[in-house]
Amino acid sequence: MNNKNIKSTLISVATIIVLFGGLIWLSRNETGNGEANISQSGGGTLSAEEISFDFGAISMANGKVSHIFKIKNESGEPAMISKIYTSCMCTEATLTRGDKKSGPFGMPGHSGIPKINETINPGESVDVEAVFDPAAHGPSGVGLADRVVFVEDGAGQQLQLKFKAMVTP
Repeated sequence: MNNKNIKSTLISVATIIVLFGGLIWLSRNETGNGEANISQSGGGTLSAEEISFDFGAISMANGKVSHIFKIKNESGEPAMISKIYTSCMCTEATLTRGDKKSGPFGMPGHSGIPKINETINPGESVDVEAVFDPAAHGPSGVGLADRVVFVEDGAGQQLQLKFKAMVTP
């Protein structure tokens, strides 16, 4: 292969990478103010008061920790939560709406992700509780843990609720 072909190939690869990166950047769900939202085509929009939480240093010996993320439909139309799932088996999520609880939901496994199809009315809020078990990975699980709870709408768009913890023995 001569220098002209190598240069042409490198330019093509760089162009593809830039285009792909641009598409990812344009498809972000963050609003830029620390909140995130998802909207359903023809439906309402769900937003979270916060999209990330830091547990700080936590000990495996102290057991599970949890955090509640508040989700609200700030639009004038009903919005749907179709699925909730997590990035790791050490994490579970539960949807709470008033006295009604759905879940817990975990990491997709050998079967599909169950659909929950909860319609959230305009102005209504629900809670998504993320529960993290720092001992789930055993002694090799010490160090920084980054996890995600995915809240998916009827159109398949995701609201990602992230948390991290520094796991100690």
